[in-house]
Amino acid sequence: MTTTSQQTDQKPELIDLHPPAADMEQLVRIGLNRCPRQLPAWFLYDEEGSRLFDRICEQPEYSLTRTEIALLKSCAAEIAAAIGEGVIVEFGAGSAQKVGPLLNAIHPAAYVALDISAEHLGKATTALQQRHPEVPMLGICCDHSTLTAVPEHPLLRNQRRIGFFPGSSLGNFEQHDAVHLLRHFKQLLKGGPLLLGLDQPKSEVRLEAAYNDAAGISAAFARNLLHRLNADLGANFDPQCFQYQARWQADQQRVQMALISSCDQVIRIADDRWTFRCDEPLITEYSVKYSPERAVALAQLAGWRWVRRWHDPDDDLSLHLLEPTD
Repeated sequence: MTTTSQQTDQKPELIDLHPPAADMEQLVRIGLNRCPRQLPAWFLYDEEGSRLFDRICEQPEYSLTRTEIALLKSCAAEIAAAIGEGVIVEFGAGSAQKVGPLLNAIHPAAYVALDISAEHLGKATTALQQRHPEVPMLGICCDHSTLTAVPEHPLLRNQRRIGFFPGSSLGNFEQHDAVHLLRHFKQLLKGGPLLLGLDQPKSEVRLEAAYNDAAGISAAFARNLLHRLNADLGANFDPQCFQYQARWQADQQRVQMALISSCDQVIRIADDRWTFRCDEPLITEYSVKYSPERAVALAQLAGWRWVRRWHDPDDDLSLHLLEPTD
């Protein structure tokens, strides 16, 4: 019999499916040729970007993480009863701070964490394993939005899959892409349910403050994208020539985050050139907010049946339990 002390020494296995630099370079070219220019949000999450995002979650203006963790803790038993047994598959696990209450309540056969940053994922799953030595764990470094199938692994064999997608990360996708992603999750989960966390609309002042904190961590997080492109692709971005901006767009019910060029400049990657005009934006990400009614409609478009919603006392965010319709 394996002792608890032995189990805490275990390190979860990590499968690295990280996209190669050539793929990243092609996506950057596509994004810089768009109008307005926009890069995939997952580019923000290299090791340093993931570290900065963790700091954003600690800022007083950004309440989403604290509120969602509190909600999961208070409702874990109800959620477990509604979801049932299986393997928890978390999409975009990040620091894996939120799944703990579910591990305690569901006692899953295993926990599988998907995230884009291999270094961050390895540290997060190792720390989580120490807190939950009784749960077998596996990390998969990948872009879950393009993953064609979860790799075959003994921990997943003959197990019902329970999807977990917290943090309102779905808000990084415009509606048609969000519908596509939810359909994609149906394929990856093979008929299992999905617990989806979504942030809800709030006042403009509150939302813009949340994504442009007074400490400047959100701005550093966005500018780190340029440092990454310079390091990984040999680009010549000068981060000081871009000003960070977060604006609430009421018509689209979303916050737009962008780096605004502060001068006319030419960006080079390999043999390609792009001219940025003064005040021209490079969109780094969106954060779409979903009312409960809009969340149900989105789920239906993607082939999911809405089952139940849990929300915090102020009704700022929701956890939605979805089941596939076919």
